[in-house]
Amino acid sequence: MPQSRESDARAILKSVFGYDEFRPGQWEVIAAALAGEDVFAVMPTGSGKSMCYQLPALVAGGLTLVVSPLIALMRDQVGQLTRAGVAAASLNSMNSETEAAEAWNKLNAGELRLLFVSPERLAGEGLVSRLRRLGVTRLAIDEAHCVSQWGHDFRPEYRLLAKAREALGGVPVTALTATADRQTREDIAQQLFPKPPHSVIHSFDRPNLKLAFAPKDQPKRQIAEFLTRHRGGSGIVYCSSRGRTERLSEGLREKGYNALPYHAGMEQGLRNRNQDIFLQEDGVVVCATIAFGMGINKPDVRFVVHADMPGSIESYYQEIGRAGRDGLPADTLTLYGIEDMALRRRQIDEKAVEDERRRIEHKRLNAMIDLCESALCRRSALLAYFGEETQTCRHGNAPIRCDLCGGEAELTDATLDARKLLSAVARSGQRFGAGHLADILTGTMSETIRRQNHDGLKTFGVGQDKPKSAWTALTRKLFAAGALAEASIEHGGFCLTPRGEDILFGREAIALRADLHADRRTRRAGREAARADGLDEGTAGLFEHLRQLRLSIAREEGVAAYIIFTDRTLIAMARERPLGLEAMRAIEGVGERKLAQYGEAFLEAIAGFAG
Repeated sequence: MPQSRESDARAILKSVFGYDEFRPGQWEVIAAALAGEDVFAVMPTGSGKSMCYQLPALVAGGLTLVVSPLIALMRDQVGQLTRAGVAAASLNSMNSETEAAEAWNKLNAGELRLLFVSPERLAGEGLVSRLRRLGVTRLAIDEAHCVSQWGHDFRPEYRLLAKAREALGGVPVTALTATADRQTREDIAQQLFPKPPHSVIHSFDRPNLKLAFAPKDQPKRQIAEFLTRHRGGSGIVYCSSRGRTERLSEGLREKGYNALPYHAGMEQGLRNRNQDIFLQEDGVVVCATIAFGMGINKPDVRFVVHADMPGSIESYYQEIGRAGRDGLPADTLTLYGIEDMALRRRQIDEKAVEDERRRIEHKRLNAMIDLCESALCRRSALLAYFGEETQTCRHGNAPIRCDLCGGEAELTDATLDARKLLSAVARSGQRFGAGHLADILTGTMSETIRRQNHDGLKTFGVGQDKPKSAWTALTRKLFAAGALAEASIEHGGFCLTPRGEDILFGREAIALRADLHADRRTRRAGREAARADGLDEGTAGLFEHLRQLRLSIAREEGVAAYIIFTDRTLIAMARERPLGLEAMRAIEGVGERKLAQYGEAFLEAIAGFAG
């Protein structure tokens, strides 16, 4: 790579985007792209993947064609690039006739540097042939995991991109994703590249994210407790059903949060309105199904909560990845219960898919369950799933970013209690649920116990030394460990599996993790969030003052607040308190275009702040 190319790249990085240095992994991808190589990059969310095709487009010139799966994501990137002074446009079904005509005029005049399209749009022969005549210099494929049948978000139209590449004259390809295990990575490379590409596999670690899990115990209260210390911060609460998003957002509004629902069943206009409010305002909580988020590039999301357990580690990783994209500390909380595990297993079994696909989905679900029930460092377990070895949070002097590394978690021999519970399952006919089993073991004389004559079982009352909650938790853990299965899809209840029989009859021992106290964990997560930014009172006051100015400008211009400046940039302004344009130019995230547009207004706000 010629030294002049790197100098040009660094100059554009600063003048256009306002950054002094590349983030880890970026320059290797950019250098390979500028050298004309095919590149495949796996980089975590928040690592600046989009810079890996935006910067080469500006340094090398010509037209870079970007394939993106969501219109919202295209429009967001085009908006940000345009405000930074970059000639970018998108062609999608939401374009007005005027927007489409303007894009084609710029294309025909050779003025565009980046054009964003959907894979479906590119599959049409007409568009490809027109673009080939205009001359495309590079094809960038975002969310490349969508091409793999082993990926968690397979989209068949991505399989057509290899043909589109050839139709464009065999142009170099840069393919990027944040979420791909080893099998998925191999499939992506095979599907998109005729020969092995230059591969950059960056660490999956997101050290600014705190990972916390808790068994479900009054989830509405648990979520409200977690959010208590996050007032004023933006966040997402993922729910497994549309109705749950509506009920939870209503409950949070009653507690004073600016909470909005989002799901595919809502009227399109209302859905777009709620998304725009989340993007443009600070302090908004969206309660959403997984339909929300993939097209969201809001950098200052301070927390992500899963009100229900995700179906795979890939989905979990992608969804928590929407927090802390600005690199500042962010918190996550995942609630899980036996109902989640049973529902996810049932959903896989009822899918009309090939046996091999079903086996892989069960394997991924079991990995997610293992992460929930883990007694080891969450970060280490998560990264190990993606084939990456790392030290636990306790290693070195780095802050602990996982709920299990505070010294509370340990495995204990649970064989005796497991045998008591499994015996209760067997003796009661292998068809009752966790609550009834807990009643048997604690000797609780419920109406069902009386009606079924279960007070005469040998296991009735043998677990009186523990509360019912301990036995229902053990039922969940044995289900997660594969010792219990659903007895009936229609009526629920549990039956023994072969592993459960081995434990019951003494052929196998089992060690399990004691549940950490959920209230203590959610409160601790909130306390740590309150300390996360590390700002003193005066700096925090100026930061909020600058946020209000940013919000005012964003509302006036009708754009998302972070498009003006990110929280990270505002915090740097509040700490450095620049007094002139030259000092403001040195702030990370302040490029020449934004300096000219907003520099004076923010300097005036800083100078006039009385805190």
